[in-house]
This record gives sequence, structure tokens and C-alpha cells, in this order.
Amino acid sequence: MTLQGSMTALATPFKDGKLDEAAYEALVEYQVSNGTSVIIPMGTTGESVTMTPAERRRAIEVALKANRGRAKVFAGAGSNSTAETIEGVKVARELGADGALVVTPYYNKPTQAGLVEHYRLVAKAHPGFALMAYNVPGRTGVDLLPETVKKLVEIKEVVALKEATGNVLRTLDVYEQVGDKITLLSGDDFVVAPFIFSGGRGVVSVSSNVAPKLMSELCSKALAGDIAGARSIQLQLQPLHRLLFCESNPIPVKMALHQMGMFGLEIRPPLTVMTDANAARLKDELQKLGLLNRKAS
Repeated sequence: MTLQGSMTALATPFKDGKLDEAAYEALVEYQVSNGTSVIIPMGTTGESVTMTPAERRRAIEVALKANRGRAKVFAGAGSNSTAETIEGVKVARELGADGALVVTPYYNKPTQAGLVEHYRLVAKAHPGFALMAYNVPGRTGVDLLPETVKKLVEIKEVVALKEATGNVLRTLDVYEQVGDKITLLSGDDFVVAPFIFSGGRGVVSVSSNVAPKLMSELCSKALAGDIAGARSIQLQLQPLHRLLFCESNPIPVKMALHQMGMFGLEIRPPLTVMTDANAARLKDELQKLGLLNRKAS
């Protein structure tokens, strides 16, 4: 499976405590029509941890329906329980997703051997189904080390790694271990260009919810070796990235989508709506980028 370019970890709109299906469909359309190559419902940005299994299943269904087979779909299915992860991947597979995003088990802090065993057991339960491993130690409390990634590439179902340390040296360390045996994807919007120049093939992005066309162009230029062009877009987007992470993700990106007229303000506790001061700064940046009219991308 070829995975490259800009991939969006979809935010989830709620209305009166339920999934706002119309807004979700519109977000998927906005992504696909502006160059997003993979859509990822039910990741961290999608508030999956505060949704029920039935709600997550419905969100994946709606995303797949809205996508209409145009972009690839990797559905979030990770958990701190291996058995629960296997069930989550089963749902993604049954619904027709192309693969599943599987975060390293959080909170219980498995050893490196335990991480390998987790992915091995998930893959064994779903032979031939593509898995994207996801390393985000800042949230999970465990770090998938480069030498462990080298062991993961022996599991044929693990086709990609979303590496969200934000450390370009880590990218080089992983690439040194595995080369092109696995697709490396940045999980950090701040380092997309240097990540790709260090062996990566794209990004699983939060900011692309808001600016899909710019993020797609950034990846295209970086993959084509256009250093100056990629650097220019990366620098253009840095102020937006800073604002989209000035409070816990997905608080700011949901505010941005609200300011663009795509989402309501609803967010699930324990997350709260973005502060007024930060929201004003965010709106100013969206205006500068021409994103308040979302068709401008």
C-alpha cells in the first residue's frame, strides 16, 4: 500500500451531545477536495476517548460514506487493552476502512517487548489488514524506540509509523534502522518538511483540518525535493500551528473550524472551549491565511 502526502486526523463535530453528521460529511468533503490523501477518523483529534464504541463506529461509517472511495481511510482503533484494540480493528475492517491507526497502549506503560507483542497479536487477529502504528509518548507515557520499530517491520501488517515526538533526530534514527521497509509519517505539524527530507513520506496532521490545501502542497513540494518551496509553506504555516497547539488538542482546531463556519462550539468534557483571548488570536491568523472563507483553503 502506498501512503504519502497530507493525511488528516479528523476533528469530530458534536451537536446536542451527538455526532453532527452533516458537519462531519462536510469536513470530509473539504479534505478530499483539497488534496488530503488519507482521512483518519477517531484518532486523538477526533475525541475518540470520550466517545462510546457505538459512536465511534457511526463516525467511521459517516466518514467512509462521505469519502466515497476517493481518499484512503485509516480508522483509529487503539486502546491500552490489546483485546479492545483487536475489537476496534475488527470494526474498522468490517466497515470497509483501508486500515487502522493503532496507538501504542497508554497509561499501563508496557515494555518494548510488550509493544511488539501488542502489535503482533493485533496483526495475528487481522491478517492482511494494514496497521499504522502511532508513537506519541507525550500522551501515552511510553516511547516506541527505533530498535523496536525495527522489530515491528517484521510484522507485515504494520505498513506505517506515525512518529509524533517532533524530534527530527528521531526520524533519522528510525530511518537508519528500517529505511524504506515501513512508511514513516510525521505526527507533528511543526516539522513536516524536515521530517520528509529525513526519510518520511508525509504527515498525519491536525492543522490540515483547517488548511488542507496548504498542507497538501507542502508535502508535495517536500516529496519532490523542492526544499525552498517546502520551507516557504512550512514557515507560512508555523504561526497557525502554534495557535492550534496553544491549548490541548483538539480544543483550538475545533474553535478554528467553528470560526470557519464548519463546526458548532461543542466539545466533550474534560476538554473545554478555547479561551476568548486565544480564540481572537486564532481568528486573526485564519484571516491572514485567507481561511475564514474555507473554499480558499
